[in-house]
Amino acid sequence: MESAGTITRERHGNVFLIGVNRVAKRNAFDLAMLDELAQAYGEMERDDEVRCGVLFAHGDHFTGGLDLAQVGPALLQGQALAPSEGGFDPFGLHGAPRTKPLVCAIQGICLTLGIELALAADIRIAAGDARFAQIEIKRGIYPFGGATIRFPREVGWGNAMRYLLTGDEFGAEEAWRIGLVQEVVPVGQQLARAVALAETIAAQAPLGVRATLVAARLAVQAGEEAAIARLSSDLVPLMHSEDAREGMLSFLERRPGRFTGG
Repeated sequence: MESAGTITRERHGNVFLIGVNRVAKRNAFDLAMLDELAQAYGEMERDDEVRCGVLFAHGDHFTGGLDLAQVGPALLQGQALAPSEGGFDPFGLHGAPRTKPLVCAIQGICLTLGIELALAADIRIAAGDARFAQIEIKRGIYPFGGATIRFPREVGWGNAMRYLLTGDEFGAEEAWRIGLVQEVVPVGQQLARAVALAETIAAQAPLGVRATLVAARLAVQAGEEAAIARLSSDLVPLMHSEDAREGMLSFLERRPGRFTGG
C-alpha cells in the first residue's frame, strides 16, 4: 500500500483501491487532500492493468465533508478546486471523464462532498451504520460538487429536494429506498463487498465495459437519441476485437472468458 499524505493507493490484480485516510479529522477534506484524491484517480486512469476502481475510507466514517476552516477562505476568493496536472476530477465535473468503473464503499458519517463523490461513482455500497446529509444550506451555501445535478437524477426530484432543501440526515435504509445506494451490508463488510463487485467487473471484457460506460453517460448527458445514433457504429470495433472472439469461444466451450482488453 502506498500513501501520499491522506490518500492511500493499493492495486489488487486488476482492481485499484483508493482510500481516504484522515481518520483523526473524520476524513474531512482540505485542499491538499482533494488534490491527492484527484492524483489517485489519475493514477488509476493511467495504469493499464487497472480495470475497475474502489473508493473507500479508513476508520469509522466515510467523510465529514469539507474542512471549511481551511477550504472556506479559498472558496471565498473564487479559487477553483480543479485538480493539478496529472489529476482527474473525482467529482467528474471538469476535464476528461473517468473511463474505468468505480465502486464506492461508505460507512459511518457521509456528509456533503462525500455524497457527491459517491454520486460520481458508478455503484455505491453502504454499511448499515451509514448516515448521510447534504448540509450545505445549513452553512449558508449550496452543494457545488454535483449534488444539484446528480442527486435529482439518481433518486428523483422529490426525494432529492427532501434532503437538499432541508439538510436533514438520513440512514442507510433510506439511502437504499430512494436509490442513492445499491446495497446495504453489515457494518465492516462494505469494503469487501465493493471489492467483490469490482473484481466481477474487472473479469469482464474491458473494451465492452468502457463502451457501456460511454453509451450510458451519453444517454444521460446528451439524450437517448444521441446514444441510439451511436449504438451500431460503436459496436463494430468491439465485434472485431480479440475479446469478442474470446467471448464467443468461451461461450461455445462453456467456460469463463479470459479477456485481455485487445
